[in-house]
Amino acid sequence: MTSPSRASDVSAVAQDYLKLVWNAQEWSDAPLTTKRLAERLGVTAGTVSEGVRKLSEAGLIDHPRYGQIALTDAGREVALAVVRRHRLIETLLVETFGYSWDEVHDEAEVLEHAVSDAFVERIAAHLGHPERDPHGDPIPTADGEIRIPAARPVSDLAVGEGGVVTRVSDAAGDLLQYFAEVGLVPDAHVSVVERNDGAALLGLRVRGGEASGDDGAASETSVPLALPAAHAIWVVPA
Repeated sequence: MTSPSRASDVSAVAQDYLKLVWNAQEWSDAPLTTKRLAERLGVTAGTVSEGVRKLSEAGLIDHPRYGQIALTDAGREVALAVVRRHRLIETLLVETFGYSWDEVHDEAEVLEHAVSDAFVERIAAHLGHPERDPHGDPIPTADGEIRIPAARPVSDLAVGEGGVVTRVSDAAGDLLQYFAEVGLVPDAHVSVVERNDGAALLGLRVRGGEASGDDGAASETSVPLALPAAHAIWVVPA
């Protein structure tokens, strides 16, 4: 069967599957199984198995029996096109329409299926072809190229380690408002000053980001953070 080459050639449901497969593997090396994909989609494993089977038959997903789920080259092309739509729309909503970064994910989930490829490129041109969305996730180019920084989650850092925030996962949901309030946003500098694994807590020193002073000087603040929340924040070496 000939594989679809554009996002518009597959259904919205198929687009969602392919995007989720990409998102699950973009920042993690953990194998993606039918069970894990079902949890992310909020549906039964049986439903996912059927969906994966159809996408496999269409040449978009590679899924050996009892093996992990992976995108084929054609599936990756479609997935990245959908990811590009989603992240450009999120950026448009924040920069042009005044949305906060915790409001845009659900809106983009709907709008990404409603706009044409031409409209997406108009958005990109209007925004000056941004390289990342409001959460720091890289935006694929129109040619399907993407540059993923060599980042680590803050939850993996030891005392004394730190870096520059490059990404805050939008899966953090309600925590995004708190992150913005304390300056845990892309381009902020963070360092771990305390770690208590028994209590699952980190003490962070945060400098820059939204916490900068009115005079433009970088302010510094101490932020307590639970380890699960710290996993949503990714840094690159300063």
